[in-house]
Amino acid sequence: MSDVLMPRLLKQDATYWGPPADNGFGGGTYPAPVALKVRWEDKTALFIDANGKEAQSTSQVLVGQDLQLGGYLFLGTSTATSPAPGAREIRGLEKIPNIKANKFLRRALL
Repeated sequence: MSDVLMPRLLKQDATYWGPPADNGFGGGTYPAPVALKVRWEDKTALFIDANGKEAQSTSQVLVGQDLQLGGYLFLGTSTATSPAPGAREIRGLEKIPNIKANKFLRRALL
């Protein structure tokens, strides 16, 4: 059973790369890209970032699964091993439960 609150909204294709893992040589290696269904909205919103500071997003993306701060989202499909040109960093995340707390609306702020 899915825990996605409103799956019918997720009609667009996107690609997600999690945050890079330390490769032991001072750089990072991205995990394999994951194809997602999303609802991507290009609109600004103020939010509080992970450091407790006010920040402004330029896009809000509804997603059907938990993502990680520092990961990247790209509107469209990609098989690139690192974030494709135009991919945007996830700077904020929200997970809003329904009344029973068994389904969630997840939003990534870019």
